[in-house]
Amino acid sequence: MFDSRIRRGAVPVSNESAEHVIVVHGIWMRGIAMLPLARRLRSAGFSVETFDYRSVTGEWNGSLERLRERWRQQSAGRVHVVGHSLGGMLALDLATQDADLPAGRIVCLGSPLRGSTAASRLQGLPGGRLLMGKSASILHEGLQAWNGARDVGVIAGSTPIGLGALIAPLERPHDGTVSVAETRLPGVSDHCVVECTHTGLLFSAEVASLAAGFLRSGRF
Repeated sequence: MFDSRIRRGAVPVSNESAEHVIVVHGIWMRGIAMLPLARRLRSAGFSVETFDYRSVTGEWNGSLERLRERWRQQSAGRVHVVGHSLGGMLALDLATQDADLPAGRIVCLGSPLRGSTAASRLQGLPGGRLLMGKSASILHEGLQAWNGARDVGVIAGSTPIGLGALIAPLERPHDGTVSVAETRLPGVSDHCVVECTHTGLLFSAEVASLAAGFLRSGRF
């Protein structure tokens, strides 16, 4: 059952962990977009690296394999992944397919795990399929319920400002691109909602704090 609650105050984190975190960007972005979040996670005591992939022109299975290789390179200790939007879907899809990856937790930030209404609507507009590229199918269909042993946490935004809301009538609450309902994948360990836009999830000190706390404890 989801423990979904509105979060307003940042949660302090300690500087004790040396566990590794891979941060993964969403569609139409590159790894540089994850640097503000990466810096905050480093300040929280984690070693952090960014993972870059071609979210539009790259084959989904190819991106999965590259992330698998990166994940396995960190063989010592726990390896966590924090993915924004499509990046969270990439991490979770890989963890579903490969149960032998190094131990660690996954945090999805604003990921439309049950499929994206905005992405589905965009595909029907002129040039939409070109804009979505190779990610069109996964964003339209979403993922199956999570039933793996790995802890998975989801942070959703509820500030309704973004282009997605102009493309499609999103169910409220939403972050301007993804509705909170679209982030509620059955089987995940924990779920919370913050007052943030979709892109703002990457720049929020509160979100970074919540993510760090989940990576340590498996709960928000």
